[in-house]
Amino acid sequence: MKAVIFAGGVGTRLWPLSRKHTPKQFEKVIGEESTLQLAYNRISPIFSPKDIFISSGERYREILYSQLPKLPRGNFILEPEMRDVGAAVGLVSAILGQIAPNEPFIILWSDHLVKNVALFRKILLTVNQILKKEKEKIVFIGQKSRIATQNLGWIEFGNKVKNVDGLPVYEFVSLHYRPTIEDAEKFHVSEKHAWNPGYFGTTPKFLMSLYKKYAPSMHKALLEIASSYGTPRFAKTVKKIFPTFEKISFDNLILERIGASEGYVIGADFGWSDIGAWEQLKEALSSTEDDNVTKGKVMLNGSKDSLVFNYTEQMVVGIDLGDFLVINTEDVVLVCPKNSVPKIKKLVESLAGTEHEKLT
Repeated sequence: MKAVIFAGGVGTRLWPLSRKHTPKQFEKVIGEESTLQLAYNRISPIFSPKDIFISSGERYREILYSQLPKLPRGNFILEPEMRDVGAAVGLVSAILGQIAPNEPFIILWSDHLVKNVALFRKILLTVNQILKKEKEKIVFIGQKSRIATQNLGWIEFGNKVKNVDGLPVYEFVSLHYRPTIEDAEKFHVSEKHAWNPGYFGTTPKFLMSLYKKYAPSMHKALLEIASSYGTPRFAKTVKKIFPTFEKISFDNLILERIGASEGYVIGADFGWSDIGAWEQLKEALSSTEDDNVTKGKVMLNGSKDSLVFNYTEQMVVGIDLGDFLVINTEDVVLVCPKNSVPKIKKLVESLAGTEHEKLT
């Protein structure tokens, strides 16, 4: 089995730590390693370096090489420009289709936290077992929900189909991307829903067949890229064709259109969190809702349910903070209530074309 870690996003929701030139996946958000390095280390005991691929942007080539020196250079699949995840997954599928069309592969992301790593590895190996026998399937991995949130995707699953290596495997029903809070509350108490981390396994051949079915023009172009793989024409072909692809999410392009018979779901509580936004990072690192989460030189007094990260040498002091975020970098200090995080992206976008654009 092969693994592909996607590491191409800009990460605006973690601004001002995450910037265009150094996105969140390359930063030390937790501990002393970047989230990309954490994602790699999480799976390296069960995957050899030759079987781990990284999908990212050409502009991050040198950062990628420096952070993951053990990976073969040919395992970095680099896009000439961002065209959203629909095109990114298609490019990966086309290339792996040339290398090992029927070998299972798993799609992972570089900005997540997983606390129960042993169970997570067991799930990945179980996905491999399933796909070795049933190559025309997508096996989704669901995380048991901890809260009712509309900021994450959800997976709906049906009856248990079988057990594989002690893990229950369920029928796939549908995906729900960022539902209303009312629906999220229903999903949370349901026994047939789980958070959707965006992790799934399949085979390149089957996934390319879905592109042929649901995105025929993109599929045709992907085949042209694939035919150049391993030749001197490859880089030039990707640079010519990839920027022409429609900007569309992979869920909209493919996953929301597949039939129930084409998928399975493995649901478990492996301690997954999306730490791509400050309030989600706070939830992931807190033992209780009222806990404060701090990093660097921070002193809090009379405060609760706040995240204060200080990336400078000066002291940050908070008094009577409640439900707040404070992010202190060398050139920006962000202060806002946790529920204002969705406004960060719009603020950053508003800096384009102004004297403060360099801060993005």
